[in-house]
Amino acid sequence: MTKLISIIVPVYNEQDNLEKLYQELIGQIKQIGSNFDFEIILVNDGSTDKSQEIIDKLSNLDNQVKSIEFARNFGKEIATTAGLNNCNGSAAIIIDADLQHPVELIPEFIKKWQVGSDMVIGIRKNGKRKGFIKKIGSIVFYKLMNFFGETSISAKATDYRLVDRKVINEFNRFTEHDRITRGLLDWLGFKKDYIEFDPKPRFQGEATYSKLKLMRLALTAFVTHSLFPLRVAGYLGILIITFSGPLGLFIFLDRYIFNNITGYNFSGTAVLAVLNLFMTGIILSCLGLIALYIGDIQGETTNRPLYVIRDKKNFWPKQ
Repeated sequence: MTKLISIIVPVYNEQDNLEKLYQELIGQIKQIGSNFDFEIILVNDGSTDKSQEIIDKLSNLDNQVKSIEFARNFGKEIATTAGLNNCNGSAAIIIDADLQHPVELIPEFIKKWQVGSDMVIGIRKNGKRKGFIKKIGSIVFYKLMNFFGETSISAKATDYRLVDRKVINEFNRFTEHDRITRGLLDWLGFKKDYIEFDPKPRFQGEATYSKLKLMRLALTAFVTHSLFPLRVAGYLGILIITFSGPLGLFIFLDRYIFNNITGYNFSGTAVLAVLNLFMTGIILSCLGLIALYIGDIQGETTNRPLYVIRDKKNFWPKQ
């Protein structure tokens, strides 16, 4: 019995890359042979170029190509989620549309899955094409995330990965709106294997994932996968009490009991000004951290849909 493999491609303004990606995917599908059937799910994340026209053209020519078109841009993580929510395969392969993920590794992903791995993760060999700021930011983020977070995430792991149907089913139970897909998949556990690869240059166009989006994603990951920001307010409170308590006692004894025996001559106004300024800064930082969690709770309780699908083509009911 042949097994169905779903290939999920989040798409945002990739009009120059889609046909080339399709050709390479079909080439690999033909090489793999008749042991597997394939569906290619292209999730258009609110593209403003001609991406949807090309997706429609491909889906009309080939019923293996399935289209999910968002009503607006919801972000790559939600686009990937939509693909996993709607795929029919015994396993799914997540791959970027810009051809930086080597399509020729798909047979190797499938082989590792066939011998028992529930998740096969693509690991980047080098980061030579990353800018200096991105490289430093990535190192700092993953160091902090793995030190303080509840989920260990490899610094070189990518979204290029194969996930088994049982992993997909568990992933589809997640309800949070702010999400980082690889973090949730890694949180699930399951048996993992890895494939190293050198990322290719983008085939055409410019990267649409800006530094601001990366910063927002990092912040979301840190808030949703680590309780440290919430705990740090308590840690700061203990630290303040530890230092301000003895300092306050010292000032009180020196000023009011021993009549400035040390000769420091602390003025009341100066002491109050410094203490008030310091405490105000601490209170504001704690409120800022708590606000992150209040915002996260607000987003979950609002319970808006994760995405809005404008149209779907060539889907059949799940077996």
